[in-house]
Amino acid sequence: MESIKVFAPATVANVGCGYDVLGFALQGYGDELILTRRKDEKLVITSIEGVSGLPMDPTRNVSTVAISALLDDLGLRKGFDLRIKKNISSGSGLGSSASSAAAAVFAANQLLGTPKTKQELISYAMAGEKMASTKAHADNVTPSILGGFTVVRSCQPLDVFNIPYPSELKVVVIFPQVEVKTSDAKRMLKSEVKLSDAVRQWGNVAGLVSGLILEDYDRIGKSLEDVIVEPVRSILIPFFQEMKKMALKNGALGYSISGSGPSMFCFLRGNENTQEIVWNAKKYYHSHDIEVIAFVSDINPSGAIILD
Repeated sequence: MESIKVFAPATVANVGCGYDVLGFALQGYGDELILTRRKDEKLVITSIEGVSGLPMDPTRNVSTVAISALLDDLGLRKGFDLRIKKNISSGSGLGSSASSAAAAVFAANQLLGTPKTKQELISYAMAGEKMASTKAHADNVTPSILGGFTVVRSCQPLDVFNIPYPSELKVVVIFPQVEVKTSDAKRMLKSEVKLSDAVRQWGNVAGLVSGLILEDYDRIGKSLEDVIVEPVRSILIPFFQEMKKMALKNGALGYSISGSGPSMFCFLRGNENTQEIVWNAKKYYHSHDIEVIAFVSDINPSGAIILD
């Protein structure tokens, strides 16, 4: 096989209370990548569609940095051309860099004869993430590669796994068209938190994971509370409180920030009221002259896949 086309989904990381720990993959929204073998040992980005301003330099692009990490670990010197189609804009809070890094290492692994499992590819995608956000975090790349709902127990050593979730669980994503840089959003956070806040947050993480596994929607809603990150970062997102109030009024189980923002998400049981929330979000933002993308999604169970 000389060439391969792959897809890696967008993701929601943190999931309210699970900062740098929890994440899940979205359905039908993500990045595509075509990887083709070269006769030399160069990594060359031939095109990037969908967004502007991303580096073509292979030492500065998350996709090629991730592939380089994989090749170095395997002790191989191979060359590839990359054609990247970005469907997720940078600074969206939906794992843009993670999707590109995940797609790249997944594609390279396929062309190399799958020497690594999907689980093992995560650490190489994290090397790409470090290029984008100065920290090799795993809460976006893990669900983008594995799919489903994921937990990062530890980054050093890496320990990640999937957890089950209710089949009726639906997601509404609301993405006002303003940029929030991950690095800036991280700088806003305090290096220390009150013990009482930490205890409450740990309880919510445990409750959310338990609620997902047991399909207890009431517990999912109660646990989707963030007392540490959301109060700080929500001020960067226009009309966050108004959107949260609207979603909860329309039946959302809970509402929070996706990643670093400005995207937000809410969970619902089934499709009832999902379109109502989408419609209200679009109407509200447009009335304030802010463009917005809003859509309904299932949780993507597959993660990175080969496209025909």
